[in-house]
Amino acid sequence: MTDIAFHFGAPNKLEYVGRLLRKAVARGARLTVLAPPAQVQYLDASLWATAPTDFLVHAVDDGQAAHPMCPVVLTSKVNGEPKGHGVLVNLTTSVPEEFARFDRVIEVVSVDDEDRTLARNRWKHYVQQGYEIQRHDLKLKGAE
Repeated sequence: MTDIAFHFGAPNKLEYVGRLLRKAVARGARLTVLAPPAQVQYLDASLWATAPTDFLVHAVDDGQAAHPMCPVVLTSKVNGEPKGHGVLVNLTTSVPEEFARFDRVIEVVSVDDEDRTLARNRWKHYVQQGYEIQRHDLKLKGAE
């Protein structure tokens, strides 16, 4: 069964995701980030704009297969199997239909009221499907 985790209280979701990706890749994780197209473009640009020592190898899924050794794939649509990318970081407003194909799903939630409301709906969906959820309150962890 897929592990589900919600990371609540991100002051800036996209900056937080950048840090999350770096930490996860350093631990050997392979991730797919599902986001609206504008956020995919922003993340791609921000990952390229880092210092050379902080650069994170990544690919933007443009319908062509990413290199199998690429640890991070940014996409606005999950196509087919996760191809070794066991973690799905969901930045969309709904539960992805393909989430159960992944070993783990991380839902990143900002401090915005609308984002929190949409996250509660996703939380309820997962619970109704029988998933136990891990909650990470970023404010308590000092992730601001």
